[in-house]
Amino acid sequence: MTGACILGCLGPKLSAAEAGFFRDADPWGFILFARNVENPAQLNQLTGALRDSVGRAAPILVDQEGGRVQRLRAPFWREFLPPLEQMARARDPLRAMWLRGRLIADDLSGVGINVNCAPSGDIAEADTHPFLQNRCYGTAVPAIVAAGRAMVAGMAAGGVLPVMKHLPGHGRARIDTHFELPRVDAPLAELLAHDFAPFAALADLPMAMTAHIVFSDIDPVLPATLSPAVIRVIRDRIGFAGLLMSDDLSMEALSGTHYQRAEGVIRAGCDLVLYCKGEPAVAAEVVAAAGAMSTAAAARATRALTGAPEPQPGDMARLEAELAELLDG
Repeated sequence: MTGACILGCLGPKLSAAEAGFFRDADPWGFILFARNVENPAQLNQLTGALRDSVGRAAPILVDQEGGRVQRLRAPFWREFLPPLEQMARARDPLRAMWLRGRLIADDLSGVGINVNCAPSGDIAEADTHPFLQNRCYGTAVPAIVAAGRAMVAGMAAGGVLPVMKHLPGHGRARIDTHFELPRVDAPLAELLAHDFAPFAALADLPMAMTAHIVFSDIDPVLPATLSPAVIRVIRDRIGFAGLLMSDDLSMEALSGTHYQRAEGVIRAGCDLVLYCKGEPAVAAEVVAAAGAMSTAAAARATRALTGAPEPQPGDMARLEAELAELLDG
């Protein structure tokens, strides 16, 4: 049965050992990083080899937000402003966000990538940590929701599925989860009315990613990714019924071995464990701890992929020019 995990690989070419491991582990999907990317021909070969290793059209994900978080870069792919900067600069912010999504999808679909880890529903606050702040879409719920919808629609026009992040809300984090575990002490009622509200408005999206943050009024000990109580809030109060994956297990906000982390993710109620680094010994721990996808998770995954859009034709040069005009005209 398909493994309840999404895995990374080590470099720009899939080794025979990695291919054999993936064949046996059968992860639900794969995720790519800058270390995996050289040029379009190489990347097409890699995405094809990853799918060949599991004998099916497995989803291939990437973080192509634009701005600082962009794994495919010039000279072969387009460069984009940070989302918050684009929203502030554009004369028509929602049209610009649709164009951004459409052009990003064109870059991704051309090299075999069909899932993008965007949009962000996080609210940019004055003291949101800099690692996240300019990756947000706005400072107010209505603007964030509208921009998220535009981004998703643009990606859909290019045949790319979204992953909404970071549930249930990352904006109050004052430290970087790559290195430390943030703690948010706001009461649940306030969080539901503000921080969690963009995600509730976008709860119909097919896939989402958790945050490695403690919300003390829900669970004073465990971060959202590992907390059954927070996952219940995501499902029951926010109303997200789609495929739920963890953020990367290797981030230092989490403690314990990777086996313990992966086991905790599944126990908490996430559908999939995300392990990005690609180190073989650690990946084997993650696969063993995650196990096979549950019946419910497999059903959510099937619904997500069944809704995958077909790319629509478009004049990319014209759309690029339109985006440039909206930003600089």
